[in-house]
Amino acid sequence: MSVKVKELSKNFGDHKAVDSISFEAKAGRILGFLGPNGAGKSTTMRMLTGYLNPTSGKVEMDGKLITTKATNVKKEIGYLPENTPLYTDMYVKEFLNFVGETYGLKNLTEKVNEVIKQVGLTPEQHKKIGLLSKGYKQRVGIAQAIIHNPKVLILDEPTSGLDPNQLADIRTLIRELGRDKIIIISSHIMQEVEAVCDDVIIINKGKIVANDSLLSLKEKYAPQSLEEIFKKLTDN
Repeated sequence: MSVKVKELSKNFGDHKAVDSISFEAKAGRILGFLGPNGAGKSTTMRMLTGYLNPTSGKVEMDGKLITTKATNVKKEIGYLPENTPLYTDMYVKEFLNFVGETYGLKNLTEKVNEVIKQVGLTPEQHKKIGLLSKGYKQRVGIAQAIIHNPKVLILDEPTSGLDPNQLADIRTLIRELGRDKIIIISSHIMQEVEAVCDDVIIINKGKIVANDSLLSLKEKYAPQSLEEIFKKLTDN
């Protein structure tokens, strides 16, 4: 199982946000997708989810094209955007039931209870989302992304604003999910990438400037840290 990106480009008027990039993400290996602000990360992730169509090139999951109209393929994808759109006036359990209904899930009560336990939301499940801390809101965001047990999980800044204890919990959860899913994570936090990712892509000005396993990338640029490697490849 894999997601293949082939010569993917996206233009907004005269601006080329993503410039003919190609890579592959595989199940069982967590891929870190890195780049400075404005590099094209979020635009790429929106094309991977089928939210945006590319100007040229394509994204395939197991040979099936991912586009805005590919409803059946998009059902296999879970997405946590950087600013998670949550219904803050809904209760946690109510919201997750609502998300599950949109996917047409069977045994919905069982699946909601299962995902609440999985992401550590049990103490907060009867609270309104708007009253939750940043960390618990992030857990709700992850819960809605995985409730339908997707094959592909795309996480845009999944640990933004979390305290050290929450970071550890979410990292553990991501590693567990990564055992049998394709996971692509965008993050500005290099320690985060080193803690959970197997492979790393660095994008700068819409182009890929590094695509390797984390271990090989660090060996290639030793003794530089990942942060130093990132700065070296994107400082232009």
